[in-house]
Amino acid sequence: MASSPDIQHEDGVTVVVFGQDFDSIGEDRIDAVADVLTQAAAQQTAGVVIDLSHTSFFGSSFIEQLFRLWNRMKKEGQGRFAICGLQPYCREVLEVTNLHQLWILTDTRAEAIHEIKNAEDDD
Repeated sequence: MASSPDIQHEDGVTVVVFGQDFDSIGEDRIDAVADVLTQAAAQQTAGVVIDLSHTSFFGSSFIEQLFRLWNRMKKEGQGRFAICGLQPYCREVLEVTNLHQLWILTDTRAEAIHEIKNAEDDD
């Protein structure tokens, strides 16, 4: 049985951790990923961090799920959205698609949580 991403809470922020089983996120895992992202969006926290430290590849369907999560959070005033731990290829994909201009991208989870907490103070 395939594992699911892990939802954690750190310093008032929801963190979705894509573990070692998520080196590649393709079409075959999108339904499970969508379910977890929906659960993450429902949390009453300052925001959501997506930790992709173990992910070296994701497809366009995964980007679509991230965009849907971000859009829902934005429309419903559910806090900020950040991604941390991006491997070079994954970061490049988000930069080429200009999503780095919409989303907070950081190297570490601690930086992402800090950015969300500071952005919350600015609102």
